[in-house]
Amino acid sequence: MGIEIKVPVLPESVMDATVVKIYAEEGETIERDAPFMDLETDKIVLEVPAQESGIITEIKTEVGAVVLAGQILAIMDNRPPAEQTEQKPQTIQDSNNDSAPVASPAAIKIAAENNIDLSTVCGSGKDQRITKQDVLSFIDQLKTAVQNELTASDIPAKEVIQPASEHAATPPDVSDSFQPVLQSSTERAVRRVPMSRLRQRVAQRLLQVQQEAAILTTFNEVNMQAVMDARSTCKDEFEKRYGARLGFMSFFVKACTQALQHYPIVNASIDGEDIVYHDYIDIGIAVSSPRGLVVPTLRNVQHSGFGDIETQILEMANKARDGKLTLQDLTGGTFSITNGGTFGSMLSTPLLNPPQSAILGMHNISQRAVVENGEVVVRPVMYVALSYDHRLIDGRDAVQFLVSIKKNLEDPSRLLIGL
Repeated sequence: MGIEIKVPVLPESVMDATVVKIYAEEGETIERDAPFMDLETDKIVLEVPAQESGIITEIKTEVGAVVLAGQILAIMDNRPPAEQTEQKPQTIQDSNNDSAPVASPAAIKIAAENNIDLSTVCGSGKDQRITKQDVLSFIDQLKTAVQNELTASDIPAKEVIQPASEHAATPPDVSDSFQPVLQSSTERAVRRVPMSRLRQRVAQRLLQVQQEAAILTTFNEVNMQAVMDARSTCKDEFEKRYGARLGFMSFFVKACTQALQHYPIVNASIDGEDIVYHDYIDIGIAVSSPRGLVVPTLRNVQHSGFGDIETQILEMANKARDGKLTLQDLTGGTFSITNGGTFGSMLSTPLLNPPQSAILGMHNISQRAVVENGEVVVRPVMYVALSYDHRLIDGRDAVQFLVSIKKNLEDPSRLLIGL
């Protein structure tokens, strides 16, 4: 009996997962601990590795399928290839041709659909085995070659080339092998794409928070000149010491941390008819990832300095980019910060990240006219927005909280002495 590759134990509250990527095909060799499949939940992407080195003999699912914890994903044989029964090579034109190359089932299927002679395809797999990607690359090469011929022959570029009957190793005769299909330039295409699990979850949570919380937003503006001067003075030495750049976010995290200590109600949450106060501060930082917006959490920032904060932010950003965030990275959090300014946003009303009761929105920095000592001067100004649950946080506390952040940023020395 072969080795079963199963869906691992899913995180708490996660019922199922969706297959988003399969790294190996049936008949391919895979090494121990090498990634075999990626499963997406509504929170994270789980990587399913191979438990042993061997050959994938059967894949029992497909991309897009929904699977449950413990479900069998594939069967593999961990015997050395030499001990296994040798499969007779196949091609599309002659399955009895002993000299035909060995190809994976997926490669054979795609070749059959496109009338490709596998003897003209070079394999890149083990023992020159032809993989699915080899066939797809071969088709792309044929299309490129024919498009080049069409250009040289002054055939209109809007003609889309589709593979047809036979293909040779060299660029084929257009009239025999391809049927040009004209596409009207006025065609209006419509594409329907399933929402990712993460996007579905985000949609549910956003709708939930709007239905269950009394959201109110208050605004203010921050003169960023002092922060920019501090960064300019310290950035080189800071990066040498901590291996991370001194960014604006660490200033905002520190400013929010001190404000949260002065206004603990903003760091609290509602649970039924109770108010839950937190004697620690975990701040979620909204970052963009290939899967969409995620909010990893910086833990115990009340004890963190600028170096610790920037190092954690860099680590979380790299993990988000590489799809390596864990459930632990994304859970918890007592307050959140989102920075729409990185995308050019001037002003917005951020939505709460439940069960948190408040979130700070940062925006872009623009040169604006401000009054200092009775004179109009130009300064780098950022608009900031605090959205909060009015069921828990009064307007006075929200305004004073935001004013505290403004003061700490306009005079960063306050951050050092804890004012």
